[in-house]
Amino acid sequence: MSSGTEARGGLLSGWVRDVGLGFRFATTGGREGWTRTVLTAVGVGLGVALLLVAASVPAMLGARDDRGYDRDYSWFNDPPKVSASTVLYAEANTTFRDDDIRGLLLKADGDRPVLPPGVKAMPAPGEMVVSPALKRLLDKPGSALLRERLDYRITGTIGDKGLVGPAELAYYAGSDKLVARGTGDDIGTGNATRIPYFGRGSITSEPLGGILSLLVVIIFVVLLLPVAVFIGSAVRFGGERRDRRLAALRLVGADSRMTRRVAAGEALFGSLLGLAVGTGLFLGTRQFAADVTLYDISVYPSDISPGPGLALLVGLAVPAAAVAVTLLAMRGIAVEPLGVVRHATARRRRLWWRLLIPLAGAALLAPLFGAVSNENGVNSYQVAAGTVLLLVGLTALLPWVVEWVVGRFRGGPVPWQLATRRIQLNSGASARMVSGVTAAVAGAIALQTLFTGVHGEFVTDSGKDPHRAQLVASTGVRTGAEAERVERAYAATPGVRDALGVVSSYAVPADTSTKKSTTDLPSVPVLVADCATLGELVNTSGGCADGDVFLAGDPYGYGDINAVARPGHAIDLNMPQGDHYTGTPQLWTVPAGAHRVTSRVSPDGAQEWGVLATPRALDVALLQSPDVKVMLRTDPHAPDAFEQARNTTVRLDPLADIYQLQGTNEDKKFATIRRGLLVGAAATLALIGASLLVSMLEQLRERRKLLAVLVAFGTRRSVLGLSVLWQTALPVALGLALAVVGGAGLGAALLKMVGEPLHFAWGSVAAMSGIAAGVVLLVTLLSLPPLWRMMRPDGLRTE
Repeated sequence: MSSGTEARGGLLSGWVRDVGLGFRFATTGGREGWTRTVLTAVGVGLGVALLLVAASVPAMLGARDDRGYDRDYSWFNDPPKVSASTVLYAEANTTFRDDDIRGLLLKADGDRPVLPPGVKAMPAPGEMVVSPALKRLLDKPGSALLRERLDYRITGTIGDKGLVGPAELAYYAGSDKLVARGTGDDIGTGNATRIPYFGRGSITSEPLGGILSLLVVIIFVVLLLPVAVFIGSAVRFGGERRDRRLAALRLVGADSRMTRRVAAGEALFGSLLGLAVGTGLFLGTRQFAADVTLYDISVYPSDISPGPGLALLVGLAVPAAAVAVTLLAMRGIAVEPLGVVRHATARRRRLWWRLLIPLAGAALLAPLFGAVSNENGVNSYQVAAGTVLLLVGLTALLPWVVEWVVGRFRGGPVPWQLATRRIQLNSGASARMVSGVTAAVAGAIALQTLFTGVHGEFVTDSGKDPHRAQLVASTGVRTGAEAERVERAYAATPGVRDALGVVSSYAVPADTSTKKSTTDLPSVPVLVADCATLGELVNTSGGCADGDVFLAGDPYGYGDINAVARPGHAIDLNMPQGDHYTGTPQLWTVPAGAHRVTSRVSPDGAQEWGVLATPRALDVALLQSPDVKVMLRTDPHAPDAFEQARNTTVRLDPLADIYQLQGTNEDKKFATIRRGLLVGAAATLALIGASLLVSMLEQLRERRKLLAVLVAFGTRRSVLGLSVLWQTALPVALGLALAVVGGAGLGAALLKMVGEPLHFAWGSVAAMSGIAAGVVLLVTLLSLPPLWRMMRPDGLRTE
């Protein structure tokens, strides 16, 4: 028993001794050893930094959501009683060029009003508090139109607690024009809502559904898998020199198991140093997070905080992966006392086991074909495992493809021969350098294929036609004279070519004066507009002249125009407000010659119906509290036409609605996921470039002596530069070809899962491949200055 314990203790002490010796090799090898260790640490550190950012995503989203909930003003209950703390609010959101601005008008009921988070004092009428980002925007020289629109005196800034992100544009303004919305008979009055507090709402997020959940899972796999591949490549930096050192260790009596443990210790030290570097990069760069906005998403540095569990997982997984990759790599070589057997003729790579990996991934995904929809969930673990196996299978196939293709090259120009011969001698290093690119591009192609396939589920035709009109403004007025003033104001706005104004109200049967209750009382819309505007609302193919009246039935089949308005019969324009009829009837007779027409889709996607009259036929002064809708056609050569129209809207009524017509409607969650993808893709692309540069510098450093010898024998520097370019271009071209095939296959599997027909966006495939190739070309160009330095005669020096 004691002998077994002693044996185990000896084995453990041997492991500790050998791993410690690996630590010493990593730190006491002089400049050469430290350079190798630093390169490994930088490569691992870049991946660790991105992993820590990815681990912070849940905290970032949670922090943004929490701040959004804390300032929420939604109120769905009965109006609260007026008190010293209640507040009236009305939304006053606006848009300046391409930036959305969140605005709220406030009015306190008493002397102790509740305040939105981040606001220290309630702004008085004519004053506002703004977010720091909005203040900077207002201070810019080109923001004169925005300053004109937000014509309030700035008295403070909104604190961090009141903003979802540092780049959010928001303001709270005081107003004495707010009136609480009524109830019962007064339900149509008022323009503001009374609330007793901000936040504390019962807001619950709706589940994503199967398709959006699938998108999220694939995004995380596609963005994080290349990081893992790069970390695995980084821990193998300096592999050839390491093997020669281990051969020397064998010469002084070490056995093969000891050399593996020493190599594991060296890799472990590099990964631990990489963890420290990555943590430092993470902590250092997150301090600048507030200054960075990607695709309208910004976060505070304090939001970027990985959960303890995820941070621990990264801290344990990276060193474990480094040791595992090193031990796995050493299984393919034999370190002997007189050298490394790898320098002999290498055995061809086997294909069969490399094919088993993607086949296993396909087998995991196959049971999900046709089983994913918006109504059900998705097995995230099964999807992630299958996708990982498919993409890892591509990286496993890449070395075999590079070896098989390049092994058949013979002859050619000198740079080509130098490049192909170098790859033939060690195709594994070349394949490892671009394996992350292959995985990233394949995943991006599959993801883009899935996005294209499900696009129709979340991006739908809005029914609006931005070619017929670009903006629509609407507001309520008290009299017909105000309605005419609104139309004239928009028509006179700089940059507006046409203002198609519609004044609308409702009419009821003429005999309602004897009725007390308006329950089930039929009504029809009454619209007044000129002939040009009416031609956009109904089919006036028979002609239109001022003085004409048209009758259009409800295209949706809910209303019956004949129940209220018939030619030659009177209608009452005094539409009841609330549950009871009040006031004096305002009778108007539908002309006997009124034309029967059919409705057509207007520029804003609506289909108007009812009584449609020209101004001479029906005086708008007869309408009770009408609404005004103006469809604006703007001059495309006037860059600020939209801003001028928005300013006109605010001058007329700060609470009036104006919006830009869009031909499509996009699901908000789908749009958010797509923005998150773009942000993550930008970060991953930066990692690809940085890691490729580090990998290329490491390979050049390994060949420094060889390059110096070639220059000493008369090889031109341009020849060596071209050979380095070919050494990079060949594996990249093969990796991209494999990525296109693998990405298309994975994309087809994902489309089968959601039940969509197979369709490839070849334009996006070409664009992604071009971006990847461009990154590699840029990295190659950046590596040329170090290459020239390595060709100097001092590269022949040895120690």
